[in-house]
Order: sequence, then C-alpha cells, then structure tokens
Amino acid sequence: MTDVPLSVLDLAPVAAGTSAGAALRHTTELARRTEELGFHRFWVAEHHNMPAIASSAPAVLIAHLAAHTATIRLGSGGVMLPNHAPLVVAEQFGTLAALHPGRIDLGIGRAPGTDQMTALALRRTRQGLSAEDFPRELADLMNYFTGTDPGPIVATPGRGDMPAVWLLGSSGFSAQLAGLLGLPFSFAHHFSAANTLPALALYRQHFRPSEWLSEPYAMVAVNVVCAETDERAEWLAGPAGLSFLKLRAGRPEPLVSPEEAAAYPYTDLEREFVLQRRQGQAMGSPETVHRQLTELRERTGADEVMLTTMVYDIADRVRSFELVAERFGLPTGA
Repeated sequence: MTDVPLSVLDLAPVAAGTSAGAALRHTTELARRTEELGFHRFWVAEHHNMPAIASSAPAVLIAHLAAHTATIRLGSGGVMLPNHAPLVVAEQFGTLAALHPGRIDLGIGRAPGTDQMTALALRRTRQGLSAEDFPRELADLMNYFTGTDPGPIVATPGRGDMPAVWLLGSSGFSAQLAGLLGLPFSFAHHFSAANTLPALALYRQHFRPSEWLSEPYAMVAVNVVCAETDERAEWLAGPAGLSFLKLRAGRPEPLVSPEEAAAYPYTDLEREFVLQRRQGQAMGSPETVHRQLTELRERTGADEVMLTTMVYDIADRVRSFELVAERFGLPTGA
C-alpha cells in the first residue's frame, strides 16, 4: 500500500467537560502534525445539532487550518449541499481557492448531515432539501465555478477560482452521479461498510472521462484507532462506539472518557450494535491496522484511503496517526 496516499478526515470531536473551542484547537494541532507526518490531505466534515462534533462550518475551519499549515491539501468531507444555496458555497470555496491556490478540495454531500428540523433551520425553505434537487443544485454550483453557461450572476470569488470538486456518498446515488460527471468519488466506508463495494462498482461502471479526470479516482474513508497494542486500541475506541449508539438513539452527547465508556451498562443488543459498527474498520496495533487497511485497499481497489479517528484525548488521536505514518513509511516532513 506504499503507493496509495493516506489522508485524514477529522470531525473536531468535543470531549465531555471541554469546549468546542478546545476541539477546534485540537483539530488545528492534528492538521499541523499530520502535515509533518506526510499525510496527503486533511478534510473536515459538516455536522449540525451534534454536541460531540464542532465542525459545523467547514469553510471557516478550512480557512483557519490553511493559515496554520503550508502544504497539506485541505477540504470538506463534506459540505452538505442541501443546507446551502449553491452561490454561497461557490463564493466561500472560491475565496479559499483564491487565497490558497492548488490546496483546496470541495467534497460535496447529498444528505443534510443533521436532522430535518435543523436542515430546515439552515436552509429556511424546503426548496432544495430533497434528493431529487441535488443534481440540479450541483450543476448550478459547478456553473458558478466554470461559467460554462453564463448567466446574470457571477460568483466573485468563484468563477475562475475552482477548488477540486469531489462527490461524497454512502450509497449508489452519488457514486453513479460522480461517474457520469467524471468527478473523483469518496465513499463513507466508516459508516456504510456494507455498501462500499457495490457503490464503487457503480462509480467505475458509469465513469465518463471529463476535463477533471481521464479515469476513475476513488477514495475510501475508514475508522482507524491505532495504539501500541490491540487491547489499548480497543479501549480507546470505546467512547466513539458509545457516542454513535447514543446518536442513533436520539440522545447525542459529547465524547466520554474511555473509563466511562467501559463502565457503561450496555444491553446485549447495544453491545451487538457497537460491534457491528466496527466491522470492516481498522483497529489495533500498527501491525493489525496495517493488515486491515491493506486488506481494505485490496478489496476496494481504492486509489486513496482516508482515515478518521474518534478518540477522547488529543494525545491519543495524534499518536494513532503517528503510528500509522511510521508503519506505512509515509514521507515524514514532506
């Protein structure tokens, strides 16, 4: 896997007893360190109304990260297009691309990344919130960047300052659309592992060469917790499993400590839910994670692998990426 770029997806997790400000400072620390370690790109995700995640404004956070790094590519994983008018996204990411040419990615998602009530509060109208509206809104966004179909509105910045546009997905819809448009595609294996292979097959089957890509380029995002031993990695992963369980139960909370997660009184059904979520992900010692990621890459044929690590303490989060970089022989200091 030495020829496959490794990248980072960060959710700016908020640990219990801390603040969103602390979470964002930790994300900045992680971006700097992963740049030093030789990771290829660093993306932040858009989520709303989730106490455990502070990355609700990707464009603002990317601007901050760009000012505190020098070479690593930065982007959104993703901007959820139903939440925003295409012109706003074009101006925001056009500004980023103008300020940091050649370093900005615009990963676009079709889901709102939140509940419907919050999505409506963001958009202020139901227009554009349905999946059927997504291709049209995406076409509008791309046109603001390219000016292919000139209209009375010019995005400034935006037109002529185009970031690298990706489509994100957890099912076949965006995979097929990315293929038809000739765009790179990133699949959310970290929360939709069962759909990974079918979606990637659809993407490659429908791919048409474009001015952006001559052949398919697929990235797979995967949960990774790497520690000195398998047992410690399992322990560090406890808070993320509990956080996802509470989110699915409609009770989102900040990330608790590993001790609190270990002491939680799981029912048999809840424990099975957490274990199922870990299937297909990468967790363990450097050797274990190397084997799991290598197997994932071989199964999927991914051109790039993006790692996301949700653990309670920033030191453990940084250490996880250090261990991965060392085991995979990334060009440290690149």
